[in-house]
Amino acid sequence: MSVPVRTLAVMPTTRATTEDRSAVRTLLRLWPYVRPVRARLFTAAFVAIVASCTGLVIPLVLKWIVDGPVADRDPAGVWLGALYLLLLGIAEAVLFGIRRWLVARPLSHVEAEMRAGLYGHLQRLPVAFHDRWASGQLLSRGTTDLMLLRMFLAFPLTFLLVNGVTILVGVVIMLMQDWVLGLVILGPAIPVMWTCAVFERRYAEVARRAQDQVGDLTTVVEESVLGIRIIKGFGRHRSQARAFRELSVTLRGTELRKARLLAMIWGVIVTLPELAIGAALVLGAVRVADGGLSAGTLVAFLSTALALRWPVDSIGFLLAMSQEAATATERYFEVMDEVREDDAVAPREGGQARAADAGLRFENVLFRYPDAPPGSPPLLTRIDLHVRPGESMALVGATGSGKTTLTALVPRLHEVTSGRITLNGVDITAMPREELRAKVAVAFEEPTLFSTSVGENVLMGAPEGAGRPDLDRALAVAQADFAHALPQGTDTRVGEQGLSLSGGQRQRLALARAVVGRPEFLVLDDPLSALDVHTEAAVEAALRQVLADTTALIVAHRPSTVLLADRVALLSGGRIAAVGTHQELLRTNAEYAHLMSGDFEDTEDSR
Repeated sequence: MSVPVRTLAVMPTTRATTEDRSAVRTLLRLWPYVRPVRARLFTAAFVAIVASCTGLVIPLVLKWIVDGPVADRDPAGVWLGALYLLLLGIAEAVLFGIRRWLVARPLSHVEAEMRAGLYGHLQRLPVAFHDRWASGQLLSRGTTDLMLLRMFLAFPLTFLLVNGVTILVGVVIMLMQDWVLGLVILGPAIPVMWTCAVFERRYAEVARRAQDQVGDLTTVVEESVLGIRIIKGFGRHRSQARAFRELSVTLRGTELRKARLLAMIWGVIVTLPELAIGAALVLGAVRVADGGLSAGTLVAFLSTALALRWPVDSIGFLLAMSQEAATATERYFEVMDEVREDDAVAPREGGQARAADAGLRFENVLFRYPDAPPGSPPLLTRIDLHVRPGESMALVGATGSGKTTLTALVPRLHEVTSGRITLNGVDITAMPREELRAKVAVAFEEPTLFSTSVGENVLMGAPEGAGRPDLDRALAVAQADFAHALPQGTDTRVGEQGLSLSGGQRQRLALARAVVGRPEFLVLDDPLSALDVHTEAAVEAALRQVLADTTALIVAHRPSTVLLADRVALLSGGRIAAVGTHQELLRTNAEYAHLMSGDFEDTEDSR
């Protein structure tokens, strides 16, 4: 039995169906990114058209050579014609080289700008979005999908135009040379166009499925790497490899489906034109033998037809790459179209701050997760709570009662469904998020560290200009002086997720990050859960000094943490069931007494 693997793809409601979308309309959404480099792209397309049409002049030179110098047995004329052909070939090669040079730099800039835009947008999306989306899906959009878009802009976008113009000019040249043979060559046009229409519709669906499966596979790889200790600890590497192999086989099947579709269209667009060229060759040879057509005209006609083989043969994979690019564009804008935090809630007027409203106040707050089923009961309802200025309030409740969710509402990691939260009388929705989060510092039960140094991780919670004294003070408060003993001191990189440190060390660094900026309001979600008894006592002693200068809401599961607070709020059934001092609630509330049962009395007596 394998360890469960999360393979959340994009939510079903976001997946576009191929029936109701246009590849052209989808790709036009790239225009704002392409507009700054449009001059070079248009120039590159024009140069490519000139280069391609230059190649169509070669058959006309061949006609002149065959009907002129060759027919007249003029070696000098043949050498002159060869020189013309050489110059035309060099000109064509140089022009295509210029086209490549023109598009390389601007398109790498477009890709970089789109990637930076996606990353910046992800930082501004609400937490509810990140709760819904698998990380691998987001990673694949920022890597594989953007690479596909750059390739599309560099090659298919240009050559769909270039090849279309080349085919049109080539057909006109052939019809001018001999309209009968020209009609023979045009015979396969209708079946080829019908095949392309069918291919485009089917390939779009398969391409979307493949790119979503790549995102699923990326998610599994990321989770397996981050969870390698669990996998090794339970000896599940074989079952995880088997689960990964199953996803890989599924993706392989989808890719083979794409290959079969490509083989189908390629077979049609290669076979039918080849048959038409063969028929034109036979008919033309008969007419030359009868004297109704010059040999030079037949050579020029067939050379032109052969020159059009590449533009025609390339239709299949150009359409395939275009469909993949359209799918990548859809996937990219599925994320970019999500509403950012800045736009998620229309700020309400904060009104005049009243002295009675100072501190942190919840007023008739109701919260339901945005993706909760319609009609489901709210997680939090009618929350009325006032944490006075300079007061520490412990938030206690059974597991799953909504304590963490309630604390997440203060820095607006989630938005209240109704009601309001105020800081010193000002509605938090009336504050810019930057200002709000400068006032409110948070420390979560599950500490997250980044692959930077210890100092950089801690100072992430400080305002600009914070320095060494602020870092040392925060480490001292959190009893995280172990950082000075690391190989490079506070400059030591902690590694991905900080897994090179113990759970208690990570939690102390997260606490240091919360207090380093001397916040006006402090929200702590069970900040001492991973500490041993002796370290916990030392942290509590230092933390009391910090709490004396701030207004704090502390989620508490342990009696020792409750003792840090001036008052306690009991959260039960999504509501504040009782508020009072610890001793008052112990005497008057059976549920609170049960939650605090155990060794609390001994702890209280020894305090």
